[in-house]
Formats: sequence, structure tokens, C-alpha cells
Amino acid sequence: MFSHLFGRRPGQLVFSSLRVWQKQFTTSTAVSKAKLPHEKKRYAPSATELKLGTYTPESRRTGIIARKKGMTGMWDEWGVRVPVTVLQLDSVKVVQIIKTSNPDHPRLQIGCGVRKEKNTTKSLLGHFKAHGIEPKSKLFEFPITPDAVVPVGTEITAAHFVPGQLVDVTAISTGKGFQGVMKRWGFAGGRASHGNSLAHRTPGSTGNINPGRVYPGKKMPGRMGGKSVTVLRLPVMKVDTALNCIWVKGSVPGPDEQFIKVRDSIKLVKHRLFPEGATVPFPTFVSGQSPDLPRETIARVGGHDPLIPRAD
Repeated sequence: MFSHLFGRRPGQLVFSSLRVWQKQFTTSTAVSKAKLPHEKKRYAPSATELKLGTYTPESRRTGIIARKKGMTGMWDEWGVRVPVTVLQLDSVKVVQIIKTSNPDHPRLQIGCGVRKEKNTTKSLLGHFKAHGIEPKSKLFEFPITPDAVVPVGTEITAAHFVPGQLVDVTAISTGKGFQGVMKRWGFAGGRASHGNSLAHRTPGSTGNINPGRVYPGKKMPGRMGGKSVTVLRLPVMKVDTALNCIWVKGSVPGPDEQFIKVRDSIKLVKHRLFPEGATVPFPTFVSGQSPDLPRETIARVGGHDPLIPRAD
């Protein structure tokens, strides 16, 4: 049947159409690999050896990934109890130096934890093997300045932080499920009695007659929690180099054993990032080059004893 229509046998028709498809595919592949003139170049600073540098106010160090171990309390030098959250650094290493379009804004890919090879996808396994790193449980990227580049494979410990400095922590908040307006937004609700019938926890009015619709962003019942939350300017109260833990003042989003991103604070209006006179390990703590630290280093609050009334 095909031989009458096209003047050739069916097998010849199939092979000819396959050659045309292969030619189109090779042409499209070559075009996709060719670099377009409007494409931006990508830069990645090279770092083969880790050396201590000098920290400047314009410098931006890398952040780390830690596991939340829970909350406890400690006492400062004045005997005041301070609620703290314990964060542990579990085999935190630099996995990759990310290429960016701006040479002044490189990024570092940091990995935390250890994952079995059988539980790692082939694409991630190839990524880790290409950089000579064992599989990690979690990966995050942190922007840095060119002078704060750390070589691939460098382990970052708790000594990276200075007691008394301020940090920003980012994590996924604990999911609460579908909640009403009183729990989700803090609405007062309706009256408990005196004529109220089945409207004790209702949201009430959702808008006016005009324009006859609900405005976008109206606070209503819905899913609560389970979102990325950043808490700014939390002081580091203690650093434990033996347990590789840091004690952060206050609460941190999320449940225990969750991965937390910790970085140096960036929104400093009337605050100091590091305490006055502190030695900042830059770009990170280097064993053998940085000064030796005791097992525990506790931050000093300073100021006046709050338990003794002032003379004025």
C-alpha cells in the first residue's frame, strides 16, 4: 500500500524518516550547546589552601547547617537564667563553590550530616563523588564575599562562631494543620454567652457590601505553620568545641532534630555583630593557625548587675 503512494517500500520509508529525525535532533543539540551572545559568564573563585585572613566590616562569612537538639537554660555572670536552644554541627563541610554571574558575589554549598549511599539518588551521588565528599543529608547555599572563600572539603566546626555575637537562624516552622482565625491570627472571637449561638469562634464579617468581594490577603482560617521562618539577631551564649554545639539565646523555629541554617546577622542598625575586642575566625576556624580555645566559652553579658538596684 505504501509503495503505491510514495514509490518506495515501507522499510525504506521508515529509515528515511528516521534519518531526517536524527538530522533535526543533531542540529537542535548543536544549537543548544552553542553559547548565545547574550548569555552571561559565570565566575567561581578558586581556593586550594585554607589560610587565616583579616575580617573587615564589609566581609561576609559563610553560614552553617546545624541540628536542633532542644531547649534548656543557663545562667549568665549575674546569675540570671537565660533560655537557650542547643544547635549541634554534624559533620558540616564545604561541598562546592557555586559559579555566579557576578564575581563579587560567590556562593558556597554547605552539606551537613551523613547519608548512606543506598539512600542517595544517582544524580546526588555523582555530585558528591565529583567533589570528593561523602554523601550529605542536607545541602544549602550561602552567599559570601570573595575574601571569605573556603576550599572544598573543609569542615566547619562550632568554633566558627564567637560567644556574644549575633546570628540569624532560618528553619521550617512546626506545622499546625488547618486552624481557625483565633489560633492562626489571634482573633478575639465572639461572646461566650448572652445571645451568642454557634458563633463563639467565627471570624465575623469578611468585607463590605461594596465592592461585593473579599479583598486579597484577608485573614481567614487556613493551614498554619510549615513555612520558612527567620529569627533575627539571636545572641550566641556559649560555644562547646568538644560537643561541637552552640547555645543560642531564645527559641528557634521547628521541631527537634530539624536542620537549621545559621549565619552571621545582616540587619544591624544599632547592634554590634561581634563583641568589642573579639577575635573573629576568618574565613573560619583553622586548626593549627587559629588560637587554641577551651572546651566551653561563655559569652559575657556585661552592664550592671540587674539584681542590685541602681543608686539613681
